[in-house]
Amino acid sequence: MSALLRQIPANIPQDMRKIRIENSHLTELPRGSFENISALEYLWLNFNNITVMHIKSLQYLPALKELRLQGNKLSSVPWTAFQDTPALKILDLKHNRLDVLPEHALRYLPNLTYLDLSSNQLTVISRDVFYSWPVYQRSQRAEGQIEAISNAVLALHDNPWICDCRLRGFVQFIKSVGPPIILMNSYLTCSSPKFRAGKFFHEVELNSCMKPLTSALDTNLTVPVGLNVTLTCFVQASPFPAVWWTYALKLLRPFNVSTEPIGEETVRSELLIPAARPVDAGNYTCTASNFLGNTSVAITLQVRAPWASTPAPGWAPIGPAEPGAHVEVRIAKQTVYGITLEWFVAAAAEPGETWYTLLVGRYDAAQKDAIYIGPGVNTYSVTDLLPATKYEVCVAVRNQAPRKGQCVVFVTGSDVSQLEQREKLIHIIVIVCAMVLAVPAGMYACTAEARPGCLARCPGACPRRRRGGQAQAAGSKESTLDSLPAGSEDGLCRPEGGHGGRRPLAREELGKTRPPHRNSADLY
Repeated sequence: MSALLRQIPANIPQDMRKIRIENSHLTELPRGSFENISALEYLWLNFNNITVMHIKSLQYLPALKELRLQGNKLSSVPWTAFQDTPALKILDLKHNRLDVLPEHALRYLPNLTYLDLSSNQLTVISRDVFYSWPVYQRSQRAEGQIEAISNAVLALHDNPWICDCRLRGFVQFIKSVGPPIILMNSYLTCSSPKFRAGKFFHEVELNSCMKPLTSALDTNLTVPVGLNVTLTCFVQASPFPAVWWTYALKLLRPFNVSTEPIGEETVRSELLIPAARPVDAGNYTCTASNFLGNTSVAITLQVRAPWASTPAPGWAPIGPAEPGAHVEVRIAKQTVYGITLEWFVAAAAEPGETWYTLLVGRYDAAQKDAIYIGPGVNTYSVTDLLPATKYEVCVAVRNQAPRKGQCVVFVTGSDVSQLEQREKLIHIIVIVCAMVLAVPAGMYACTAEARPGCLARCPGACPRRRRGGQAQAAGSKESTLDSLPAGSEDGLCRPEGGHGGRRPLAREELGKTRPPHRNSADLY
């Protein structure tokens, strides 16, 4: 007792009948642990740390009658090992970690009269485990006969039994069991599912197992933009299935999914889509699976946009506008592949609760993509733009139409590969005519407002073709006003660093303040 043994001693006398090693440090029973003690009848190895039992660990023990392994850490037992112990009558395995009993587990214990499997981790077990037990088979053959059959005590209590269809046969066995098999504690209880937890076996009626059957009340939904949407599917199955949602073949995050039982064989699963956007539209699939198979149901979601984007400034709001609310928008940064917008809302009623709508698309597109931004966010990056393309981006308060000055028009450069090689950010500058002509491969940006007569004054201030003495980058050719992609004209006559509110310079003043000619390399 409490000895520092780490293995079975090798010098045990051959005529030893009883061995008791408890509270020691044994961790396994290796092959042939007792090959020199064939007379052994009682083996107690309680309260050790045995985790492994070799299939031939009980070899050479034909006379063994009692084996106690209480309080160890066995998660499985090699049941065929008991072929070497035909005389075994008592097997104590309580307070271990057994979670499975194979159907042949008791087949090699013909003379067993006491089996204790209590306080383990058994959840599901087949009735065939006991139907194949020789003790049970003898009791069935002896019914109605005078032949006396020895009683066998069976302990199965204090296990976390899952009372669903998989346990149906075992529950029926427990209800019908009688002498010569005696349950040490006949009040076995369910641990799960939740609605059966704590119930006794004799109180539950379990149905046969059933493959999942999925359904939905509405498989085609249309909702307005910004509404919180809950997609619901119902599943009938036994045992309870695993349920998951997919969208465009991608598994959706579980924290947006809630699944709960609403009956003994019915589960309701809900997928929450907060503040639905047009990009959320599509087919959502609810899939349920158990060991019998899986089925699924698809729900189509359509998100109705508040209004369509057009190039004309005549958008109509979908609701009453907030009085005095105005968005000031600017390009905060340009990169090789896109731009970053920044905006500020003046005179907003509830700035902490204000939603914004971004309309992004080609300048001449009849329909633009709508992106909905929540409160507290005032920047957004537009990426993956096409080269040599004119774009328009508008920012508006959620229930307002874009107003004058809330749109930005920009043109992407045509030489993307050249920009990629530089691997530098293109800083925003206020574009004057001389700089427009000096940047053949950059990105040109201006607001969507254009002052009348700007183009009429620009030719006088900017020659159609500048022929400076500075050499440009190899392979590039001088840009002219005619080669500039179609875009807004605003800013072409602004002085560098000027603001939209200032008056345009006269032709004489512009000639005096015109910056010297620079090639494109000077802008980085």
